[in-house]
Amino acid sequence: MTEIPVTISRLNRFPVKGMSAELLGAVTLSKGEGIPGDRLYGFARYDSGFDPKNPEPLPKERFVVLVKEAALAGLKTRFSPVGQTLEIDVNGKAHTFDMSVADGRSEAARFLHEVLKLGDPEPPVFVSSAPHRFTDVSVVSPQMMNAISVLNLASVKALGDRLGTEVHPGRFRANIEIDGLPPFSELDAVGQVLKFGDVRLRILSRTRRCAATEVNPVTAERDLKVPYLLRKELGHMDMGVYVEVEAGGQIRAGQDGKLDPHVDKGLF
Repeated sequence: MTEIPVTISRLNRFPVKGMSAELLGAVTLSKGEGIPGDRLYGFARYDSGFDPKNPEPLPKERFVVLVKEAALAGLKTRFSPVGQTLEIDVNGKAHTFDMSVADGRSEAARFLHEVLKLGDPEPPVFVSSAPHRFTDVSVVSPQMMNAISVLNLASVKALGDRLGTEVHPGRFRANIEIDGLPPFSELDAVGQVLKFGDVRLRILSRTRRCAATEVNPVTAERDLKVPYLLRKELGHMDMGVYVEVEAGGQIRAGQDGKLDPHVDKGLF
């Protein structure tokens, strides 16, 4: 089997779980670690049980996320880890909160509680406990908590062609969007390696999709039952894969690489 050319089309970081992506031109990866700054913060629901002093992975439903709050997609957010400021844009009006102080965090939580019309009796709580990450698969293992999500754009297009409608890649909130692979071929590539220069990303597993992907990232409406349609059309609910950084270094948007089909059976 020969190596297959691939290209990085887009790099995304999600500083706050459930909120807007931050577009990256380049990023430096470290062995065994996720995207720097990705999902290190989150808004935990008032009864989540999350303890910053003793962080344990929790189901995503215990946080303010798209799977329960479609309106979250309608908020345009920007978070600065350095300045600890969170900006939330609602209908063109920006609201800025100082997340470095308790009053600012509480104000942001109350604002979200009101804007999203959360049914909880109390506002959520802004939490962080680095290096703990609030990834959807953090509950699987520490290795998966630091896994990076990769989306094959050809697969997304192929699904849209089957359904007769455009499927926005943003529904899948991937860290790395790639092009060049045949549609859905990545799903059968577990154990294989994506190579970009010296960087090696070993594919760990397929990504099973949930109801969060039903939300249109442009309209913030549930307009496409993606998990159901994936199962109906393809016999499974998978779109994209998770990878682990096997060898670190810098990757950048527009960079060409290859999928190495060789599988080291000693690792699995």
